[in-house]
Amino acid sequence: MSLAAALQRAAARLLRGGAGAPRAALPALGGARSPVRGVPAGFLGIWGGPAAGGGGSWWFRCAVSSVSRPGLLVEQLLVGGGRSFATGAVPEEVSFSPAAREADGSQPEKSVGTSDKDMLADRPLKLLSGSSYLPHPDKEETGGEDAHFIWDEQAIGIADGVGGWADLGIDAGQYARDIMSNALTAIEEEPKDSIDLTRVLEKAHSGTTVKGSSTACIIALTDQGIQAISIGDSGFLVIRDGCTLFKSPIQQHDFNTPYQLESGNSSDLPSAAQVFKVPVASGDVVVAGTDGLFDNLYNNDIAAVVVHATRAGLEPQVTAQKIAALARQRAKESDRQTPFSTAAQEAGHRYYGGKLDDITVVVSYITAFST
Repeated sequence: MSLAAALQRAAARLLRGGAGAPRAALPALGGARSPVRGVPAGFLGIWGGPAAGGGGSWWFRCAVSSVSRPGLLVEQLLVGGGRSFATGAVPEEVSFSPAAREADGSQPEKSVGTSDKDMLADRPLKLLSGSSYLPHPDKEETGGEDAHFIWDEQAIGIADGVGGWADLGIDAGQYARDIMSNALTAIEEEPKDSIDLTRVLEKAHSGTTVKGSSTACIIALTDQGIQAISIGDSGFLVIRDGCTLFKSPIQQHDFNTPYQLESGNSSDLPSAAQVFKVPVASGDVVVAGTDGLFDNLYNNDIAAVVVHATRAGLEPQVTAQKIAALARQRAKESDRQTPFSTAAQEAGHRYYGGKLDDITVVVSYITAFST
């Protein structure tokens, strides 16, 4: 039995109140992190709570230690009796801004596990990035409403313009394109060894004056690992050895109503953005995308494409194209459960299948500089 399968079985026993697991463990947590008392050796912690939308759904995360993998994360979402697993290594330290902890109480300020920082000490790292953009079929003539940038093997950014502006005769993609252009200019003004993404997002927001609004996610590689800032439902995954090491949580006011930046102070502000720091190593892969990606593909779907592509020696751009193509395929399917349909059902809507949308995917291979 694989380690992931063994952990899934162990996690399932915990949920069922199996050996060493109190039956009231999950309800007692109330959405906060808590140690597990009296569980078998190797279980380091468990935290969980009601899933968004209620309906009797629960999520939980369980950190597990073993000899071969000192830190591994098991994540499970219980939705209407169905179970969805994701596994991945637990980084020693994943830090969040106060806004992030408020938006997603499931995230610990400090996770258990062995230090990934030692892996950074050998050689400096760089991002080898490629992208793919598939506008909504109805928006191909106007170029769609997503935007992104790739900068100097060190930073990437994505934004998703809010389509409702089109009803007012406004190009809903112009704001996204401008804020990414301004973010790129702001990054170029930062010291390369000390990029302040909070300052970058604030400059990009204040410098974008056209009418419109968008989500935004900006990621930079530093000596300490990945730094990122995100507002709304665009985000990123870090994948290691086929497992999801980290996924940024979304911010939304209500179902399908993400946080968004807008010119002026009439909407959400950069101060509401989530800030992340994630240790990484050579060989890790970052997949960033707009909601057109994450509404249609689960973490494991994305990780499977990454594993196949990296084993085949494909370049990041080809990997991005394959991920985007799969997301578009799932978006058109009406007979498949997707992350979007799951969220819709949790919010009380009768919905099944994918969600057709603009799809932006940026794939970055984390690679050590040659010595």
